[in-house]
Parts: sequence; structure tokens; C-alpha cells
Amino acid sequence: MTVYRGRIHLNTTGNMDMSDITGLVNGIVADSGINIGTCHVFNVGSTGIIGAIEFEPGLERDFPEMLHKLIPPSREYGHEIAWHDGNGHSHLHASMVGPEITVPVEKGRLCCGIWQQIFHYEADNKARSREIIVTVTGE
Repeated sequence: MTVYRGRIHLNTTGNMDMSDITGLVNGIVADSGINIGTCHVFNVGSTGIIGAIEFEPGLERDFPEMLHKLIPPSREYGHEIAWHDGNGHSHLHASMVGPEITVPVEKGRLCCGIWQQIFHYEADNKARSREIIVTVTGE
């Protein structure tokens, strides 16, 4: 079994910035030389989200709106009371959705559906420089 690790560096514009990272992740999978296995994608940090979605303008709008309806930024969360940094909702958004995804690899590529892309979502309320760790395991 082989384990290969790559990194994606991403600069975001702040809250609600979504990026399709499928091509970058597939590039790391290709570089790994692994034909069959799994690919784990992980955002380093407590206010970034990794997931799968049909990456299109409607869902780029709908996804953040859904998060903000479920956990609005204007509430006084315990994090706000402790730190006063305006991003209590950001931590809750990221915790609810998660910082990672694992996708099967077959024939040296991600096994994503035709309308399924891997995305990074910036939940923090300011621009961030993100590191995303991609680990490919298999043969």
C-alpha cells in the first residue's frame, strides 16, 4: 500500500467564498500514481469547510444562505462573548458541515459523479490563507 500527500494553498476573500477544488485534488491523485484507493481532503483550521456539491451559481448562493438561516451571524454566541471577533457563527458552520471528505479513487481519478465536485467554503468572516491537505492511499 502506498500513501501520498499533497497540499493545496488557497487564498479566500472571506465569509461565503466557495471554490471548486476538484481539479486541484485530481492533480494530486494523478501525481500520486495510485490507481485504486481513497483520497482524503482536509481543511487545516476551524472555520473552513470541505464538501461535495454540484458546483454551479445557484448552489453557490443557496449553500451560504442555508448556513446563515440555520446559524445566523448576528446572534450572541459564547465564542463572541469570549473573543469578540465576530466569527462565532463561522465556527458553528464549519463544525456542522465538517472540514473533510473522503472520496474513492479508481483508475487514478476521483470517483465523483458528473455533477459532483469537491469544494472549499470559507466560513470565517475575513479573508484567509488556507492549507488543504490531500492524502491518497492505495495501490
